[in-house]
Parts: sequence; C-alpha cells; structure tokens
Amino acid sequence: MEKSSVSPNNSFTSAMTLTEKKSLVSPNNSFNSVMTLTEEGLTSVPKRYVLPPSLRPDETLSNKCLPIVDLTLLRRPLLRPQIIQQVRLVCKELGFFQVVNHGIPESVMKDALDVATEFFALPNEEKMHLMSPNVHDPVRYNTSLNDVKDKVSFWRDFLKHYANPISNWIDLWPSNPTCYKEKMGNYTKAVQKLQEELMEVIFESLELNPTYLHEDIAEGSQVMAVNFYPVCPEPDLALGLPPHTDYSLLSIILQNHQGLQIMDRDEKWHSVPLIEGALIVQMGDHMEVLSNGRYKGVVHRATVNSEKKRLSITSLHSLALGKKVRPAPELVDEQHILSYKEGGISDFLDFISGENIVEAKYIDILKLNP
Repeated sequence: MEKSSVSPNNSFTSAMTLTEKKSLVSPNNSFNSVMTLTEEGLTSVPKRYVLPPSLRPDETLSNKCLPIVDLTLLRRPLLRPQIIQQVRLVCKELGFFQVVNHGIPESVMKDALDVATEFFALPNEEKMHLMSPNVHDPVRYNTSLNDVKDKVSFWRDFLKHYANPISNWIDLWPSNPTCYKEKMGNYTKAVQKLQEELMEVIFESLELNPTYLHEDIAEGSQVMAVNFYPVCPEPDLALGLPPHTDYSLLSIILQNHQGLQIMDRDEKWHSVPLIEGALIVQMGDHMEVLSNGRYKGVVHRATVNSEKKRLSITSLHSLALGKKVRPAPELVDEQHILSYKEGGISDFLDFISGENIVEAKYIDILKLNP
C-alpha cells in the first residue's frame, strides 16, 4: 500500500477521491461504521463481529487493586525517591498505572471527550472525507482495526491524527465540529506536557538521567487515537479491541466509562476502574526496546457493553517519525545482554499494513532472540 503524500512541511493532500476511498473499504463500495449498525437497532451481533471462543471476553477477572501514582508528591523533594521507587515497581510488574493530580484540568479533559462525542454523532457523510484505509495517513477515520484485512471485525469506530508539534498538524484535523481543533488541541497540548514529565520519572526509575533523550521526547511523535465503542447487543461475543500492546514508548489514556482491561505477567485480566480525574499510563513496545526488556509493554483489550457507549482518547508517544528507538547503552551489560534491535513508527506502520495484529506481534520482530 502506498504511503500518503506528506510533504517536508507536513502538509498533506489526499490523492484519492471519496469514491476511490469507499471502493477500498469494501467490495460493494459501502462503508459501514459500527455506529451506523447500532442506529439500525440490531438485536444481535453481525457474524463478522463474532469472535472465536478463545478471544471472547469472560467474567474471570482478578480483583487485585491496580496502582495509582499521585504526582503531587514529585514536587516534595523528600518524597520524590518514594514515587520513583513506586513507578519502578509498577512498571516492572504491570507496565501500567493511573496518575492523579497530574495538572490537566478536568474541564479540559471533559471538553475533549465532549467534542469527540460530537464528532462521532455527525452524519456518516460528514466524516467520510476523513475515511482512509491507509495506516500512513496523518488523519484518518475508520472502523475495527484494518477494515480491509480483518478476518474478524471489532466493535469500534476511530479517528486518528498526528499531533506534535501541533502547529504542523492541526490544520488537517476535523473542521466539524467547529470547536474540535480548539478543544482537542487544548487537551493534546496538556497531555504532551504531561508525558514529558512522566518520561523523566520513568527514566529516573531506570537509573538513567531524567533528561535522557530530553529533546527527542519533547520533539517526538504524538498520535491521538480517539476511539468510540457503541452499545453492543451481545458484548460477550465481541470486543472493541483485541489483546495487543501499543507500539509507543508511553500511552496516556482518558476514558469516560470502564471498559479497558489489562493483562498481568501471570496472564490474568484486570478491569481498569474509572477514577474521576485520573489518567491511565501504559508502557509500550518502544519502551520495552529502550529499557532493554526491563519494562515490558502491557497487553490490553477494550471490552464493550450493552448499556453504555464508551469513549477513550489515547495519546501515543514515541520518537519523531524518522527516528528509531534503540536500547539505552547504559542498560546493556553482562547481566542484561542486548536483546532488541532498533525500531521506529515507520516500521510499525509497515508492519500493521501487512500483518494481522491479532495473530502477529510487532515486538517480536524487534527481539534479537525471540
């Protein structure tokens, strides 16, 4: 699949007409979002969304309490080592934690969720000009995972767009709703700042200099994945997203309802609670590479339910599009031999455009001794 035309100044012009886009999505030139299906009043899940029994969600969940990190303690010098140690332990054990008192106003988070809701509520024809099956496009609206190649479809519509530096990309974002750029932009800038602070904490927990890769982190990529999971008539047969890890160094997730589940190192599933004002932080594949395997990417999935539609906004952070993540030299020694080759976002995009991520894992192609 050809890459989209992104010029050196990041301006983008689609070479495809709307008809051509539709023809790539399905043989009969139609595009069926999950939201469109739910508006038809379905009482059962269409066959293409029914998962094989091995992938279906079940009720067997661990009741273990999941970690919460209070970032106000970082501003108290005597308590900072305690937080660094807490982050070290949770990153090793789970690759996951929630943060509170992170500095992003609740009004900014609410505005982002509200404007995302408005976007998905638009008539389908209002969103179709953003529809694309090309994973390299800097802004794209679609459904499932890879609607062209998926053997089983997933109960999700999504909008993804590049975001950092925001001045390079915001003109490509949706113009409808009219307040989308302002409200999503405010949240995007705030979460970019938060991840820079979190990366310093995580690097310090790895016994690296807190300012390690400082410029690369500040100038790195940020992809906003705005996910919509409509009400599902048979939630025990379907998933919004299958078990997977993110490609990122770090992912920061805002959700309006419970639905995210993570897997621990014992392969037990945990339902992530909704904590008012909290944000979810997850390690990704690129963090596993950078840490030379000390911190693993967390396996997670999105469940659906029959009563509430759910929104999540995931901010995925890594190095810039043209840069590669490699193991930190300080984390390679006789006890920790070099275990990963370098990888970047372009490698990941090439991978998902040709692979079924339900059956293949991006991290496996980065391991030197899989």
